[in-house]
Amino acid sequence: MKSEQIKAITEKATEQLIAALDAGHSETLNAYLKAIGRFHRYSLHNVMLIALQKPNASHVAGFRTWNQLGRYVKKGEKGIVILAPVLRPKEEKNEEPTESTSAVAGFRAAYVFDITQTDGKGLPAIGIVQGDPKDRTLQLQAFAKAQGISLEYSDQIAPARGVSYGGKVVLLPGQTPAEEFSTLTHELAHELLHRGERRSATSKRIRETEAEATAFVVTSAIGLDTGSASSDYIQIWNGDATVLTESLSFIRQAASLLLDALTDE
Repeated sequence: MKSEQIKAITEKATEQLIAALDAGHSETLNAYLKAIGRFHRYSLHNVMLIALQKPNASHVAGFRTWNQLGRYVKKGEKGIVILAPVLRPKEEKNEEPTESTSAVAGFRAAYVFDITQTDGKGLPAIGIVQGDPKDRTLQLQAFAKAQGISLEYSDQIAPARGVSYGGKVVLLPGQTPAEEFSTLTHELAHELLHRGERRSATSKRIRETEAEATAFVVTSAIGLDTGSASSDYIQIWNGDATVLTESLSFIRQAASLLLDALTDE
């Protein structure tokens, strides 16, 4: 595959994502966002705490949050301990404490429960990637090895599907072949784009948007059905068309390297 073809694929795929974002939220995405918006965005440390206490956890929230979602914690269920930040407002008048106007004074123990510990209304499902990546996952694994990036599989990262540690990617076992390929692509994009000096100059929102947009480009290019998965994921992180446009050169850079690795000899 020539560089011109890769560039064209990247631009077309990014345009599709931008159109999906500009078109607004689907009914399913709206419902999902209302649910996910009530969940804390857990730090890696808390993800590990959750995994250690309940390895198969998938959706966790506090007692009151589950009630707001139309569910209730079953009698006798033991809470999962995590660390919640104690925020101290900065010296700024007439402003409500936010992430940008508050400082972390310390941490306290908090308790969450997995969805399997609750009963009640179901949660809507987010879009998923479907199809058969064939031997493309093996090719990505070979690419990672050539880049000096080790790859491991562990249940301990649940509920995360994948984690990039800088020189190492860990994937959750048991994913479908298509989801595993997409997750690996997402984490490799982080390794390629967000492990150098640029990391400190980017926000979590930008990094997640770029990684998922790269995964969308690559999975689309090999013929997998992405559905609304990538646009849903980007919307959850509050990414938008502007972020995608500003990050286009970086998305193209990562996608080009990965698509080159998937080109048949």
